[in-house]
Amino acid sequence: MNRVKTGIPGLDELVGGGFVEGTTVLLSGCTGTGKTIFGLQFLYTGAHQYSEPGILVTLESRPEETRTTAMQFGWDLRALEKKGQIVIVDAASSKAGLPTSEKYALRRGFDMTTLAEELYRAIDENRARRLVIDSLSGLGIRFDAPSEVRNELFRIGALLRELNVTSLFIGEAASEDAQSLAGVEQFVSQGFITLNLVEGTDSLERSLVVWKMQNTSHSLKRHPFVICSEGIVIGGARPKTKTRA
Repeated sequence: MNRVKTGIPGLDELVGGGFVEGTTVLLSGCTGTGKTIFGLQFLYTGAHQYSEPGILVTLESRPEETRTTAMQFGWDLRALEKKGQIVIVDAASSKAGLPTSEKYALRRGFDMTTLAEELYRAIDENRARRLVIDSLSGLGIRFDAPSEVRNELFRIGALLRELNVTSLFIGEAASEDAQSLAGVEQFVSQGFITLNLVEGTDSLERSLVVWKMQNTSHSLKRHPFVICSEGIVIGGARPKTKTRA
């Protein structure tokens, strides 16, 4: 069984050496937990260190905003884009009614069929091995209709599994006690991880929990993590620089 290195220091040891190749993992959490950073780190490290091209679908931030966020950690997405190692699919501009100069974008308006077609084109032309969708709440699915959420996510997941792409779906949690927005997203994915941000004694504390990982003996503990200039670092893998608030 092939494993895909996550690029997150301290995580591979918790999930049997990495994500199972070709599976879909749901990453869920409340605002400010570090979900977008996690997704960017997964893609950038995959392309930069492991020569695995990746696709980023931006649904709530325009591509240039995402590139700026990545550069805060020294992740030069544009340099990898020029090499064809990272591709950004701009699905945010059309939703906002704005023009886009991106090669891959939803120019005819947003719907799930158009998104699936553009994903297939981007993956096929760039031989992508990784994909991140940021985030599910921007897909336009009615999250008050769990059956619709299940059907649409299953549809996209099936396409990605057919293409053997290892995917990270970023989702929102309505509260600290909720695992996902609709309550069904975790059942459609083959892996499920939550990022948490809770109030400690004198500061906010971050932690990660692996709830599910198909065909993998994984940790069942809650693991603290920090966000530093290198990105996300989990557990005992201490960063060399000062952590971010």
